[in-house]
Amino acid sequence: MPATALPQALFARLDELSKQFDEMEARLGDAEFVTDHKAVRELSIRKAAIEQMVADYRAYRALLSEAAGLRAAIEAATDREFVELARAELPDIEARADALIDRIKSALVNAEDRAIGSVMLEIRAGTGGDEACLWARDLLEMYQKYAARKGWSFEVLELTPEPGVGGVRSAVVNVRGEGVWSELAFEAGVHSVKRVPATEAQGRIHTSTATVATLPEPEEVQVKIDWASDVFEDVTTSQGPGGQNVNKVATAVKLVHKPTGIEVKMQESKSQQQNRAAARRLLMARVYELERRKAHEARASARREQIGGGERSEKIRTYRYKDGIVADERLPGEYPLREIIGGDMDRLMRDLVEQETTRRLGEL
Repeated sequence: MPATALPQALFARLDELSKQFDEMEARLGDAEFVTDHKAVRELSIRKAAIEQMVADYRAYRALLSEAAGLRAAIEAATDREFVELARAELPDIEARADALIDRIKSALVNAEDRAIGSVMLEIRAGTGGDEACLWARDLLEMYQKYAARKGWSFEVLELTPEPGVGGVRSAVVNVRGEGVWSELAFEAGVHSVKRVPATEAQGRIHTSTATVATLPEPEEVQVKIDWASDVFEDVTTSQGPGGQNVNKVATAVKLVHKPTGIEVKMQESKSQQQNRAAARRLLMARVYELERRKAHEARASARREQIGGGERSEKIRTYRYKDGIVADERLPGEYPLREIIGGDMDRLMRDLVEQETTRRLGEL
């Protein structure tokens, strides 16, 4: 099996992931690191996302090496018996390498998704009045049941009920666990339901909607400032009312964060060192707030793109109660309504992941 079976860019990417995997293992074995339970959980999810792929890649490289040795023996033809043995073994090794290539490619195009272990799930009632609020509640319960099946944590952060009918106007949920983003990302969009509402006296079927937004939760913003190159520092004498010098010693510290233009000045203390330390703390706080606000705006923009205006024409999936089926706009075929609503979404999710994997592989 020639090494060119994978493009060199993919080899480079896999080599890097293999190196990262070893670094993750080393960190998880560090006695000091393992005391930070949140960091351990996040790193463990990232490690699990690439573990099988790295193992397959290393096995693939070993097979390439073995196949190269057999070809060299065949070409040398110094030992007839060994040549025959090599010719018999080579096809099996090449077939195993081919199988590993397929698995490696599929894992590679989904590795980044699987590394995200926390998702913000937003559900909002769309068109349909009270029935839309009931439908939003049903979707919330559906995802809660699916999360329980997968062993994911499911934390309701915000819930606005519709007390009159027992429905939900909106809900924000944090879902955490291995593979949570690679599956729940498909849920973004409008979910349409066709059924007879509990409030319908004539028994007529109505169409109502609820919108779902799924956003990957970024890790807590870590403020990293290169104090030597990113920050301009100016030390002057402190100034009092009217511009007079408070003292003759240069103790006031002004810092300017070049990448953002954020500027702070500290002169409360008579110690230059204390003013510098206080100025740095204030600067870090302001840079953190700026990054946090940017992240919030990015998530809000992504949410607006995902859910649109909540109109029926923007639906990704329809739940037909009379027929007992669920139809996803992106997939052929139908799925049993009772299973999906009951949280048994494994086959639906598997089909969506496979379809997306095929699409990504076609772009390699």
